[in-house]
Order: sequence, then C-alpha cells, then structure tokens
Amino acid sequence: IGLKIKYDMDLSVITVTWNSAEKIREQMQSVREGCEKIAFVQIVVDNGSIDNTVEIVRSFFHVKLIANATNTGFAAANNQGVKIAQGDFLLFLNPDMKVEPGSLDKLMEWLARHPDAGLVSCKLTDEKGNFSPVAGPRRFPTVWDQAALLLKLPHLFPSILNRYLMADFEPDREQEVDSVRGSFMLLRREVAERLGWAFDPRYFIWFEDVDLCREVKRLGYKVMYTPIISCVDFVGQSFVKRATLWKQKNFTTSMLAYFQKWEPGHKWIWIWLLRPMAISLTWLMRSL
Repeated sequence: IGLKIKYDMDLSVITVTWNSAEKIREQMQSVREGCEKIAFVQIVVDNGSIDNTVEIVRSFFHVKLIANATNTGFAAANNQGVKIAQGDFLLFLNPDMKVEPGSLDKLMEWLARHPDAGLVSCKLTDEKGNFSPVAGPRRFPTVWDQAALLLKLPHLFPSILNRYLMADFEPDREQEVDSVRGSFMLLRREVAERLGWAFDPRYFIWFEDVDLCREVKRLGYKVMYTPIISCVDFVGQSFVKRATLWKQKNFTTSMLAYFQKWEPGHKWIWIWLLRPMAISLTWLMRSL
C-alpha cells in the first residue's frame, strides 16, 4: 500500500525573476497576505538579475531563494523551484502580480472541491479591477493563426485572431478553457510528478504555459478558469526591458518547438518556413 507524503506546507508559490526589483517586493507581500489560513512557502528563482532583485528577495524571511548566475529561461527556472517545493499544490506566479488578501486560501479550497481540475487560473485584472483581455485564457493555437501572427496580418486585419484570442470570452463565468496564461497557474503537484517536470524544458520562454495546459488535458484533467478571485497583473514588466528582435527570435523558436511536438511535419513545416520572414519583418519594422 502506497503511503501519501504529508507535507509541512499546503502550497508552494514559485516565482521566476529577472530584473524584477520594481514589482517583486509588492508581489511577495501580497502572497503573504493571500495565504491567511494555509501553510505556504514562496520560492523565488532569480535568473541572473543585475538590479537589486536578489537583495530584495533575501529580505523576506518566508521566501526561499535560488540565485542563478545566468538566465536559464522560464521553464527551467520554474522546474528548479518545483524540485524544492512542498505541498500538494504549486502556484506559478509572475513577479509583476499582486494577490488579493485571503484569495489563495479561497482558490485552494476551490481546487480541493474540484478533483477533476488539474490546473486553474483566476480573473486577471488591471490596477482598477478591470478584466485584462491580454492576460485572459486562449484557445489552443493552430498553425494558421500563428502563421498570421508571423506575417503580421493582425496589423491589417485586427479580427483575424478573434477565435484564438477568445474575443467571445465571458470573464465573469466559471468555465473550462483550453489554456491559461503562465503568469498565474495553480497546478496539482501530482500533475508535475506524472510529467517529470512542471514546464517542458525544451522551451526557453513562451509557449511553455500552453504546452503545460495541453499536457494537463492529455493526462485527463481539466484546465479551469474561475472568477471567484482576482489578481492584478501588471503584464510583462520584464519583457519590456528586452529588445523587440530578441523577443521575436525567442517567441518564434518556441512556437516552432511547440508545433514540432504536437503537430505532424506537414503542418509545422509552415512555421519553419515563415519564421525567417517574421524575424526579417520585425527587423524592418523596427528600422523604419
């Protein structure tokens, strides 16, 4: 008879940082306030920050720090955090998030009542409490909508990605979705244990969150969205510090890796063919 491990903690909150000094203090304070009843630990994995992120993190007694000398990527750093995590639940939370008081208690209770849910996210909002569509759930990407992205077609035809971006999404209705954003993902630890990782290490940045949602469904669980709690998402504060061309190269590299994993060759070949054009278009648009 297998014995179930009893953890000292109920929840591990895992945060990956890279030059996140502007927001990480507020985020860590909010996590502490978000867990009023449950036992938790926050694990911060810093990816070689050159600002004072590491010093700020070290000033919080409830936070465990892993300080990488270099940037290992989002997936790899989160997996480092999982290795020292405790509890039956893992919350992957970006550094530019602000958790509401008592909200993580409430979401943990929700997940305990929904054993068919392997992963859940909440209503992500701006500072005024308005739902942020850019941080909302999305349908699984297809080769064709991603090809449209590579060719910059949304600049000419704004509605071309409405299906993929879930323009019809109802943020006040609890529902099963294809994928949620990696900025806030509450995952059952058993899912990560079955996979051998929380995020597929083939991704450096981008598409690892979509991939995880697809893996969750492959294992027979649901990916859920619930508005019972909300969380402020300042959206991509680290990304704004990166050059546009760097972002395009890494985004398209991960896009190709995603389709090579999940789709046959006669589909992903189109991403492979269009990727150089997309990078060239990005360079050209930045040069004008």
